Amino acid sequence: MLETIGWVYLGIFVGFVMGVLLISILASSKQADLETEVIHLRAIRETLKEEILKLEKQPKPKPRRHRKR
Repeated sequence: MLETIGWVYLGIFVGFVMGVLLISILASSKQADLETEVIHLRAIRETLKEEILKLEKQPKPKPRRHRKR
């Protein structure tokens, strides 16, 4: 009886350790994916800012003059 209880406790302990390791591995890969997405979105934001600044600096087109008849 005591031996069975020992095996149960050992199984619970090993299962807990394996579960923690598995969750930490999955969480770290998810965190790495999120960090790469953040870097990508920051690059896109900088590119869009540059485009907006380019559009703001362009002079307005001059109106065309009509010929006098």
